[in-house]
Amino acid sequence: MNWLNDNVVLLTLIAAAAIIILTVGVVGKYMKQMQNDKSGGELAKENWDGIGEYKNPLPIGWALSFLGTIVWGLWYVLAGYPLNSYSQIGEYNEEVKEHSTRFESKFSNPDKATLMGMGEGVFLVQCAPCHGVIGDGINGKAANLTKWGTEEAVVATILNGAKGSNYPMGEMPAGLLDAASAKAVAAFMMQEISSVKKTKNAALVEEGRALWATCSACHGEDGKGMDGSAANISNYGDAKFVVNVLGMGKKGAIGSMPKFNDGRLTNVQKLAVGTYVNSLAK
Repeated sequence: MNWLNDNVVLLTLIAAAAIIILTVGVVGKYMKQMQNDKSGGELAKENWDGIGEYKNPLPIGWALSFLGTIVWGLWYVLAGYPLNSYSQIGEYNEEVKEHSTRFESKFSNPDKATLMGMGEGVFLVQCAPCHGVIGDGINGKAANLTKWGTEEAVVATILNGAKGSNYPMGEMPAGLLDAASAKAVAAFMMQEISSVKKTKNAALVEEGRALWATCSACHGEDGKGMDGSAANISNYGDAKFVVNVLGMGKKGAIGSMPKFNDGRLTNVQKLAVGTYVNSLAK
């Protein structure tokens, strides 16, 4: 499209040129006045450290330019290109929305192979720059996703704490339990609370049950996070746990992971990423 054929755009350019000419003229006039004229007139009562100012009238040129800009702005918004009228940006947003709707419909019931393929593609573009191509966190630069969903990761979190998720109840501090107790709680959580429903240390489950109060104070007896006050760990080991993290965002050592519920990923793409990340666990 030839933008000069758009009358509103053309008028905008004319108005911009007029504002520039007026600005140059007004500034030139008053710069010259400042160099040649002597101050005079009635001083205002107020002064600052002995410096006062004159009750000079508002410069007519400046006032007309200021009012003209306001009038032009109101006309542009209300008549030139009214709010909610057609725009190329609006058309693009509608096309993206329609595409996303078709995408969600096409992949409304994907099988695991489809989720894995889609998740790997999204992961390599959105996640790998920080977490690494294989999800190992690039030597501690970001979270090591090859440990997510494992019992060992639960023990490490209890011992080292969890930071950067911005839950209302705050960050999980380190050292809530000693190593032996953390191992027992992890066994109980994996078998009774998480979606994994099994543990490598079945003999420690009852001991962990007795210690669960340390965790349930924030996560709740059922591990669901008490309506978003803390992390929902009842779906730990499932793709939905990763989806929750994607929605919350996270602050890390090398910066902040964005909240992916801002529209950059569809629901099925987030589920696909969760499925793929779970497959990285070793």
